[in-house]
Formats: sequence, structure tokens, C-alpha cells
Amino acid sequence: MVADITPVLPAHRQVIEGYGAGGFRISGQRHEGSVLLFPTRVIPWPVADVAEMTIDSLRPIIDAAGEVGLLLLGGGPTLQPVPAELRAALKSAGVVIEAMDTGGACRTYNVLLGEDRRVAAALVAV
Repeated sequence: MVADITPVLPAHRQVIEGYGAGGFRISGQRHEGSVLLFPTRVIPWPVADVAEMTIDSLRPIIDAAGEVGLLLLGGGPTLQPVPAELRAALKSAGVVIEAMDTGGACRTYNVLLGEDRRVAAALVAV
């Protein structure tokens, strides 16, 4: 017998199915480049490196602070530190940011989504 451990999620949830080759496969759809990912939507994110990240580039996250408590930052192939001013701006909006490599952020996002947590992800394409 094979056990199916696929989480049962509502159909409208955005689940990461794969990443690499410069983009992501999210809920059956290919997204080229970096993305901001919410449980119910995906937004193209014009950031190719954490060094390009600004408060303005994270405005959709700040604007959604009521629905997002945790932002996972997938900074590319390796862990990239979050600039202190960005961390402080997000914190003042009520959003905690956790940095990791993009693969780790993708896996963590799916786990937290399955737990129905208030999570979003800023994912730099690899």
C-alpha cells in the first residue's frame, strides 16, 4: 500500500510545485522570473537579486499585512541577509521576514500553507 501524503488544500490555494530554470511552477502554471506569492495569488516581482529589493518592491506585502504575518524570503541559490531597514519597515507593518535560499523558502511556504498559516513568499528565481 502507498500512502498519499499530499496535503488537502482548497482549490484556490497557490501551491509551489517546482522551481528552477529561471522561474516557478505554481498550481499548474509556469511563472517566469521572481514572484511574490500569497496563498490566493501570484504577482510578478521585478527583483533578480536581494540587493535589488526595496520597500517599494515589497509594497504588495506591506499592503496585505492584515493577511500576512510571515514573509519567507527566498534569496536565490544561497541565504542572503535582509537589510535592517527593510526588516524594520516590515516589522512596523506587522510582518516578520525570514530569509533562506529559494528552495528552502519554497518548501517552507508549502508546509505553512498546509497549516493554514498567514504566510507569503518573496522568491528570487533560480
